[in-house]
Amino acid sequence: MTYDQGRGAVRILSVRGSLPEHRYTQAEITDALATTLLPDGDDRLLRRVHANAGVRTRHLTLPLERYAQLESFTAANDVFIDAAVELGAEAVTDALKAVGITPQDVDLLISATVTGLAVPSLDARVAALLGMRPDVVRMPLVGLGCVAGAAGVARLHDYLRGRPDGVAVLLSAELCSLTLQRDDASKANLVASGLFGDGAAAVVAVGSERAADLGGTADLLQPEVLSSRSRLYPDSERAMGWDVGANGLKIVLDTSVPQLVERYVGEDVAGFLADHGLTQADIEWYVAHPGGPRVLQALQHTLGVDRDAFAVTWDSLAAIGNLSSASVLHVLADTLEHRPPRPGSYGLLLAMGPGFCSELVLLRAPGAAP
Repeated sequence: MTYDQGRGAVRILSVRGSLPEHRYTQAEITDALATTLLPDGDDRLLRRVHANAGVRTRHLTLPLERYAQLESFTAANDVFIDAAVELGAEAVTDALKAVGITPQDVDLLISATVTGLAVPSLDARVAALLGMRPDVVRMPLVGLGCVAGAAGVARLHDYLRGRPDGVAVLLSAELCSLTLQRDDASKANLVASGLFGDGAAAVVAVGSERAADLGGTADLLQPEVLSSRSRLYPDSERAMGWDVGANGLKIVLDTSVPQLVERYVGEDVAGFLADHGLTQADIEWYVAHPGGPRVLQALQHTLGVDRDAFAVTWDSLAAIGNLSSASVLHVLADTLEHRPPRPGSYGLLLAMGPGFCSELVLLRAPGAAP
């Protein structure tokens, strides 16, 4: 099947990111962890892993010296709740203000996080803080990890197809630095310590009727969400995730992840596009999650594209690191701002995460059909 331009499409109106104020170079973080993570050990592997992570700078929730004072999972999680709500509310507020929509207009609020535990969930806390309606529908996405940014966009689409007059918001808040296990010298923990950063992001989307009513002058920055597909891969539960223990969240990150990407994602993309009368040649822009250099290289290889196709993703990885579910939303915001797609062109938003799984979202830039 193919799509008629502008008929019944869900529209992304704005995407905004927020980052903690504490920003450090990769070298500064490496030096700090060499003394706290491996105080009595050989730091050569740590330094090699950090140097190869493709990251130049990262934003952290706390000043570097404060992390040693977090003596328990409880202390770290208390910081998570306060900071995630603050950063998340900032991102949602900025995204709503950018398009003249108020918190009272929001019908659905989805929250995505995997780096802390909050009950009531982040969406409930942000909704109360911003003064959203008491009947706002809430949907917390917990446990999806890095894939949740893409999955959240897909769930916005699902909801708004049934509510064409609705306004829906996706909030992602991930404070990865608070999960670091200081007594874990495993390679997985060393990789995580050199790759992940902290940040939040928000997406405001509307159904087709609401989009027509709003009109607007920034159509080129308001892509349509056309379709999505979820994939869960067999025998891959231990490829990525957390082991939850007395000291908090311990990273599970297997070396098989790039191989899983190469084995499955290219075929999945081809089948997804074929079901909509498209081929990969029809995709002019990509919004990919910055899972790390090896994952990005595997993704490029399985899709048969060069590095430039993921240039915005590589730049995001270097500038802020991997923000788990928030990262692909930062890449989307950067794409719309710095490399706006050609009117009418098709784009593909994609991410992978624990499960092991992937989420594909078909986008199109408004304007004349390609």
